[in-house]
Amino acid sequence: MSDYEGQASEGEYGGAHIFRFNPGTRVLEVVAADFNKPNGIAFSPDEKILYIVDTGLSHTLEGEHHIRAFSVDSAGHVSGGSVFVEVSPGMADGLRVDVNGNVWTSAGDGIHCYAPDGSFLGKILIPEPVSNLTFGGPKRNRLFITATTSLYAVYVGVSGAQRP
Repeated sequence: MSDYEGQASEGEYGGAHIFRFNPGTRVLEVVAADFNKPNGIAFSPDEKILYIVDTGLSHTLEGEHHIRAFSVDSAGHVSGGSVFVEVSPGMADGLRVDVNGNVWTSAGDGIHCYAPDGSFLGKILIPEPVSNLTFGGPKRNRLFITATTSLYAVYVGVSGAQRP
């Protein structure tokens, strides 16, 4: 869309889609085609919920700034896609899930944490907009946070659910 990163050009597949690659059949399929600017993506610990960020706000003042949740069946097909949370101030970008199923996401004022039911649990304030985060360290309980000009690290009371 701009020359800021890469080279501005027309889209190659007619929209902003979420794809699934099936390694067994080697088929690439669209699983969601109704996003404006899909961005961060993460699974719940049991891989039955797929969270996807929509950052349309980055390109238009009325754009999306939410995380959607999709159900994932045993064959890997997704359904649903309702809004899990609206992120404000700013918007979500990167997100991770902890072993309890809580969703940790970037925002305009730091890191926000939401329970699996979407209720707001709290935030870690960062003095600049945050782009991404990941759990790391030997116990996966150190949150590494990338922001506009800095990298932050903070220990939290839970471990990340991602696999090495």
